[in-house]
Amino acid sequence: MRPLDGLVILDLSRVLACPFATMLLAEMGAEVIKVEQPGSGDETRGFEPFAEGPGGSVSGYYMACNRAKRSVTVNLRHEEGRRIIRDLAAQADVLVENFPTGALKRRGLDWASLAAVNPRLVYISCTGFGQSGPYAKRKGYDTVFQAMGGLMSLTGERGGGPVKPGLPVADLSSGLWVAIAILSALRGRDRTGKGGHVDVSMFDAQVALLTIAAARHFALGEVPPRLGTEHPGRVPSASFRCADGRYLHITASDQHWAPLCAALSLDALAADPGLATNAGRVARREDVMRAMGAALAELPRGEAFARLDAAGVPAGPVLELDEVLADEHVRARGMVASFEHPQLGRFPALPVPLRFEGWGDPEVGRPPLLGEHTEAVLRERLGLDAARIAELREMGAL
Repeated sequence: MRPLDGLVILDLSRVLACPFATMLLAEMGAEVIKVEQPGSGDETRGFEPFAEGPGGSVSGYYMACNRAKRSVTVNLRHEEGRRIIRDLAAQADVLVENFPTGALKRRGLDWASLAAVNPRLVYISCTGFGQSGPYAKRKGYDTVFQAMGGLMSLTGERGGGPVKPGLPVADLSSGLWVAIAILSALRGRDRTGKGGHVDVSMFDAQVALLTIAAARHFALGEVPPRLGTEHPGRVPSASFRCADGRYLHITASDQHWAPLCAALSLDALAADPGLATNAGRVARREDVMRAMGAALAELPRGEAFARLDAAGVPAGPVLELDEVLADEHVRARGMVASFEHPQLGRFPALPVPLRFEGWGDPEVGRPPLLGEHTEAVLRERLGLDAARIAELREMGAL
């Protein structure tokens, strides 16, 4: 038995943040019914990159965040389609939506309307800027929230302009907040017997991640500058170019300083009492970084890493994506899995990174074909027969 077996989530969300959240919960056992637009589905079904297989091409983007779900097509612009959503919500534990603020209220599918038919429903609204405030009606994407939430201003090389991270951090982290919101609200429902509404703002979610940067501002009045791979409050903590042109990242605390100096033959630094503490090294950041950079530039990455690892100094090679996926520890931990797809055959996937004792582990499922489960869900959940389902299709509700 997986931890979330028996939980039913009605997923009206699209694109990335919320679909990522519901996929995580689906692979931990929840039944996720993904509602998609007839004909086109979630817009990410049309996003590159596309994987090619014997049965055609499939969006890798869609597959990355929609595994293990059941897909039903419902036209929310049609009254009968909206009736189906209300009927499904009456049986669900959770509803997740990321429509623009106010859009579902105009269709009678907002929290207040659905709570009237299911008082135990946990209703999650995830929007760019939340349900209130001066920006509530604004639209935005991942990079907009990175920019406005401060992440971009912190990222980049010394003296350079702002840089976005290589992954959609705002979308992915917002998805984790959504998953936390769902599980927290369900625990609250367990105690009170009543559901509730959770307002998740992707902008708020990014501001909340500022943590240490904000702490520096609160404590020191500092607006942290861009430092590349360096840490603003710890030295050494940075990536260094080695003799073979590859990079090694090192992050050391006071207890690692003497072993680090010995491993890299930095005798002058080791003998300097002013560098024995992190505060001293931060004050003389340029001296330390220059000496370490020169030493590591003389060593191939493999040799430098081996020396530091043997000395117990926290370090790791800066790996390219293909190197990560082929890494022996990644493979040993099962972090590259796969599913069987009807159009592609066997296809790789990154599983939920949790291992349970006392419950079954998460299971990698395959992403659904568009509308693959429409008839089954309407038959099982709502008791509709084939004739009624055909009628609903004919009138454009499905």
